Amino acid sequence: MTANYQSSTTQPTNTSEVSPQTLRQVTFAGFAGTVVEWFDFAVYGFMATIIATTFFPESTGAVALLQTFAIFAVAFALRPVGGAIFGMLGDRIGRKSVLILTVLLMSGSTAAIGLLPSYEQIGIWAAVLLTAARCLQGLSAGGEYAGAVTYVIEHAPHDQRARWGSAMPTATFSAFAAAALLSYLLTTGLGEAAMQEWGWRIPFLIAAPLGLIAFWIRRKLGESPMFQEDDTTEHAPLRSTLRTQARPMMILAGYISLTALSFYIFSTYMTTFLREVVQLEAVPVLASNVIALTLAACMAPLGGIICDRFGRRKTMFASAILLGGTAIPGYMIAAGATFTTALLGQILIMFGTVAANVVTAVLLTEIFPTRVRYTASGVTYNVAYALFGGTAPYIATWLIDVTGNPLSPAIYLTVIAAGAFIATTLMPETAGRDLGLGVDDEPITSSIPVLPADSKVKASKPKAKKLKTLA
Repeated sequence: MTANYQSSTTQPTNTSEVSPQTLRQVTFAGFAGTVVEWFDFAVYGFMATIIATTFFPESTGAVALLQTFAIFAVAFALRPVGGAIFGMLGDRIGRKSVLILTVLLMSGSTAAIGLLPSYEQIGIWAAVLLTAARCLQGLSAGGEYAGAVTYVIEHAPHDQRARWGSAMPTATFSAFAAAALLSYLLTTGLGEAAMQEWGWRIPFLIAAPLGLIAFWIRRKLGESPMFQEDDTTEHAPLRSTLRTQARPMMILAGYISLTALSFYIFSTYMTTFLREVVQLEAVPVLASNVIALTLAACMAPLGGIICDRFGRRKTMFASAILLGGTAIPGYMIAAGATFTTALLGQILIMFGTVAANVVTAVLLTEIFPTRVRYTASGVTYNVAYALFGGTAPYIATWLIDVTGNPLSPAIYLTVIAAGAFIATTLMPETAGRDLGLGVDDEPITSSIPVLPADSKVKASKPKAKKLKTLA
């Protein structure tokens, strides 16, 4: 039995069918590159406490952490810039070439962090160079995720987009799990003293060979068939995007705020919370985080199947309700200061986080038309992540420092979940629709199931062309 949103509609006709083998190769390439990108990006978060003492030794406690997380946020501030630059390139020259460039830029800048001298060696210039490397990471990450999901879903069957698109959130959770696992193994194997002195550099230096592997995988693939078929390449895609897609971009960004915040509260900040606030030792903290992130990676494909079965709106509502209802209890349980409570608290928050990430991946492609898809999705996704993801550890640390309430990050997440719920009420159902057109694109016809009867979003009406005459 099919879902209601697919009934009495014709199927999309402009998506070229690709062979199962090609689809698997494309998905693996997107997955592998995204793992490398987000492993590189995640390592910084897991090494935050060590980086704080290495590059900001004159600061102590919360001040050093705030300085470290401020540089964490700087990288996110540049992600919208990267999303716009690489998005325009991707809409003009193709998805494949840009995805090769982003993975090389990310791996190179991450390896550079592992080679940086400390504050004791070159003083303030250590922090300056760290910030510069993080800026390059931010530019690269801005072009990676939206491009990867676009590349994969443009190859996928219309009724299995969330299933195949879930490979990207699976990759991000896997990357964070791998970064946490490596941090755990190094901490237990080398000891905290060796980690503080030189061991923290190892995860960053691993980025170089991983980047070369991802480059080799991606360069062997072809271009997206939907991009090749589209003959309306924009000469100024950013200007066209902002002019024609502003409304769906703002609505989608309202929902992605929850995706971004939940992901970093669940993954990166949770380890800091357990160590600095709960005062749990490093080994049980990293072990619980590895298990929770691995479970999240395993859950994401199932979330994609459920999203295809029940539609995007129901998945969005479910994620907002889950996160709004489990954030505070999850942090209360995690504050129990044992390995078991830390793991249970993270698992409780995991379900809503996975649902939000899975549905976001497919929405980035279904909401926008082919001609500006990379640009629109890159800008929308990265603006939301810059505002809510990059600032998540900083704001969470600041809230606890100011209020003295260890549950304040969970309260913050609950408030954002309520806002995402409201944004969802404005979102049309996009499952199964023709990818060639955006939800606010023209023409909108009855054969495209994008606007259900109860939707509050109205499609923009075609504008009459103005005739230019001589005065």
